[in-house]
Amino acid sequence: MEYNFKGIENKWQNKWQEDKVYKTVIDPSKPKFYVLDMFPYPSGAGLHVGHPLGYIASDIYSRYKRLKGFNVLHTMGYDAFGLPAEQYAIQTGQHPAVTTEENITRYREQLDKIGFSFDWDREIRTCDPEYYKWTQWAFIQMYNHYYDTVVNKAQPIEQLIESFENSGTAGINASCTKTLSFTAQEWRAMDEQAKENVLQNYRLAYRADTMVNWCAELGTVLANDEVKDGLSERGGFPVVQKKMKQWLLRVSAYGQRLLDGLDTVEWSESLKEIQKNWIGRSEGAQIFFDIKGYDEQLEIFTTRADTIFGATFMVLAPEHPVIEKIVTDEYRLQVENYLDETKKRSERERMTETKRVSGQFTGAYAVNPFNGAQIPIYTSDYVLYGYGTGAIMAVPAHDSRDYAFAKHFNLPIIPVVEGGDISENSYDAKSGKMINSEFLNGMDVKEAIPKMFEKIEEKGIGKKQVNYRLRDAIFSRQRYWGEPFPVYYKDGIPRMIDERSLPLELPAIQDYGPTEEGEPPLARAKEWRTVDGYEYEKSTMPGFAGSSAYYLRYMDPCNNKELVSKEANEYWRNVDLYVGGIEHATGHLMYSRYWNKFLYDIGYVCEEEPFKKLVNQGMIQGRSNFVYRVKGTNKFVSLGLKDQYDTQEIHVDVNIVKNDILDTEAFRKWRPDFSNAEFVLEDGKYICGWAVEKMSKSMFNVVNPDYIVDNYGADTLRMYEMFLGPLEQAKPWDTNGIDGVYKFLRRYWRLFFDREGNFVVSEDQPDEKELKTLHKTIKKISEDIENFSFNTSVSAFMVCVNELTEQKCNKRAIIEPLTILLSPFAPHITEEIWALFGHNDSIVYSGFPVYDGKFLVESTVEYPVSFNGKVRFKMPLPAGMGTDEIKEKVLQNPSAGKYLEGKEPKKIIVVPGKIINVVI
Repeated sequence: MEYNFKGIENKWQNKWQEDKVYKTVIDPSKPKFYVLDMFPYPSGAGLHVGHPLGYIASDIYSRYKRLKGFNVLHTMGYDAFGLPAEQYAIQTGQHPAVTTEENITRYREQLDKIGFSFDWDREIRTCDPEYYKWTQWAFIQMYNHYYDTVVNKAQPIEQLIESFENSGTAGINASCTKTLSFTAQEWRAMDEQAKENVLQNYRLAYRADTMVNWCAELGTVLANDEVKDGLSERGGFPVVQKKMKQWLLRVSAYGQRLLDGLDTVEWSESLKEIQKNWIGRSEGAQIFFDIKGYDEQLEIFTTRADTIFGATFMVLAPEHPVIEKIVTDEYRLQVENYLDETKKRSERERMTETKRVSGQFTGAYAVNPFNGAQIPIYTSDYVLYGYGTGAIMAVPAHDSRDYAFAKHFNLPIIPVVEGGDISENSYDAKSGKMINSEFLNGMDVKEAIPKMFEKIEEKGIGKKQVNYRLRDAIFSRQRYWGEPFPVYYKDGIPRMIDERSLPLELPAIQDYGPTEEGEPPLARAKEWRTVDGYEYEKSTMPGFAGSSAYYLRYMDPCNNKELVSKEANEYWRNVDLYVGGIEHATGHLMYSRYWNKFLYDIGYVCEEEPFKKLVNQGMIQGRSNFVYRVKGTNKFVSLGLKDQYDTQEIHVDVNIVKNDILDTEAFRKWRPDFSNAEFVLEDGKYICGWAVEKMSKSMFNVVNPDYIVDNYGADTLRMYEMFLGPLEQAKPWDTNGIDGVYKFLRRYWRLFFDREGNFVVSEDQPDEKELKTLHKTIKKISEDIENFSFNTSVSAFMVCVNELTEQKCNKRAIIEPLTILLSPFAPHITEEIWALFGHNDSIVYSGFPVYDGKFLVESTVEYPVSFNGKVRFKMPLPAGMGTDEIKEKVLQNPSAGKYLEGKEPKKIIVVPGKIINVVI
């Protein structure tokens, strides 16, 4: 019988679904194990071969743990809100929900074809009102809480209000946007609007003015990774920095706990380091500098207060509000021009372009609080308003960016730590003796830092402080296709809707773009207001909102009374294994941890960390192609001509490129905005650029898994993706290499059939060699699965099948446990063989084979026998034979006489189990 993978895979996928083989319920009699994949955004392109990599790895582990007796929760859903579906709606008029449903149907078909052990009864979609009801509910809870830094947890906002009523801000220790001071009498005298403005300063979900990446053409705020070269990634529209009233989450309040929590989870050190750097804890000092001629003060934070005597200029972020107050008439026009230019650059560009130097003098001077020196105040885009205070004291002798700025603008460079050469570069000294620093002179840096903290507090110009780079998360987007805020406005004050009215569902609208006045699309909804006529919030929540607590909803997806029941949460607790890409280290993973800690604080979940163990799969890489658009036009220039124009590099679909030559007509049909594209050609051809990079829908370099499944089978795809290399490493896709895995599965299949195609299995007892082959494979596969070394597992299976083929082994005692062993990797073919063995239940209900070490104990050792260090022959001897007996056996061996030539050996060296060396 031939290996008919199409018939086998279709049969068992239908059977699993009909019998609900993977359905999971709470079972206190079994230990639980919760395996989770980072769920996908269902794009129109469907899955590519890079997407299943992590899913296959987690599925292998899920099947393995189920075979080991665990109650495994393994399910899937869709992160279904997103800009692509909305942009398609703007272009075509088709509702994003329709597009999303079509895409989900496509994804589900592809996932089912690969044979995953998901409990589909638990499927969730973030765009389902019954799901985003709980996202809205969580937002209301955050709005109604603040963070108490004494008890170090979220507390009801009513407690803060009560404190204000009784004693004003006295004794208040809470995370806030800025420090406020007022008495109880002043609080009671405030009107409702003023009180709410104060509370917004403390709420965990709050509204504030913030700088955003604004794209007028798209009518929305964009995340940093949606902006490239000052243009939107989608559409190539101009993006500027703009101050807008936005909703934010006070993630910064949890900075220390997010940092401490990393010590309690099993994550890679590299991922932990990324999060630590993003949180950015630093100890330093807050210092206030007077501004000459003004009542204003500049607040800065520095970790090196000891270098204050080397501060030769101050730098303000272009967004800093004090600039417009202190800029002199002489420099006003230059400052305004500089600020306009800066608005065109995203924060990410400003952070990464470290060699670019730009800035503008404001005409104002700060005053050094220790020696009265006047310090010129500049503005420059290398200082970000969202980091620290948005102002720095620049010490060019000991900071590389300050040094470059000082050289560029010919500013003084004063060393305050001896031992460095500052003629060419800064001397970034963390140790050494202080110089040019008045009362600090002669001290070591380690002495000088605490001394300066002491002096700052003595003079009343600041204080020692712990600072975090972590910023509050902007939580609103001016889009349609997202979770509506459960917020309405009365007398200009935001108010939460009654929780009993949740979910607040997205209304139907005809046009999904921004209004002519630049308002979000929800402004087009005719009845977007409460029954009392109060307008709802017109922005929607960002992409990460729906993915911040989805792992909790999987525990109890049909509960219409609460996010997750206490019973379900206390059974499943948190995710035991989370598999996904490291690109989510500073986005989703940070926000989910914040969200979970908040719910933990208010008593809704029983574990403070959501993801116990995290494994990051590497990328499957593809070969990308690029076209080059002349900025501000729809003209595209060929690769060899691009340097003659100011261009934007854009990924193009590799399926309309052959040998790096673009099919220009196919390109015009590819996307509506390219329908009138013009081309500047080379020798009549448009030559594309190329690069090897991650395989991604956004890079249009995908290989469809359907092709592999249709031509080789899902089991082949599963095993080949694991065979490509270590799970956590990037590796290039090569379809040509898949045939080796396909041949392996056919060899495995032939173990069970004779030449006439009959299923023939022997009930004979296995011999020593067969048992050794089986048990060394059990040992290897068990260790590999636990270590996520799936690539070496595939190699071990190949070795095993080759050995059994050579041994002509078809004994049930060997090939039945081998079938169970292989089933997590290749579930379809093994399920078929399992049924042929006569089993009525699925193979998933069997038990994982147990390794027995006694079968790997060698009964004989083949010794290489050397004469004067040169190997002459090999000799099998019993493994337990003693040294003296070994020596006798060597001398008795007929081959030995040839090399001894009648001589007596000087000595015989025996290394038990290894070698024998005869010295003549």
